[in-house]
Amino acid sequence: MMSAAITRNPIDVATLITQLADPRLGGTVAFLGSVRRGPEDGAVTVIEYSAYEDMVVAELERIVRDARAQWPDAVCAAQHRVGSVPAGEPSIAVVAAAPHRGAAFEACRFVVDEAKRRLPVWKRERFEDGTSQWREG
Repeated sequence: MMSAAITRNPIDVATLITQLADPRLGGTVAFLGSVRRGPEDGAVTVIEYSAYEDMVVAELERIVRDARAQWPDAVCAAQHRVGSVPAGEPSIAVVAAAPHRGAAFEACRFVVDEAKRRLPVWKRERFEDGTSQWREG
């Protein structure tokens, strides 16, 4: 099972976990990347994510396939949110399951790192004081 999607709705990680449920898979790892509000980030209230959506889905599918090629017993699901994501809510979720925890952790981290590096997603931070800025990466 492989799953890659983009959504404008809040991410439901429980659904992603359920998609991968299989009694042969003993280790499941879930990662949520959420919008930070911390003072080091200038009191971010929301991040507006924009993307070339068709390309994001295609690239996310490739990343999930690449993970499967490296960890053949693992399955992965990933979802990236676009639109306005308030502080504290996830903008990306990755779930990986494998017969053993090591492969699940490694596959999950691979998908997260590659998504950050390869997806054509842009983010504009909106701050508490009403200002905004485009963020690199």
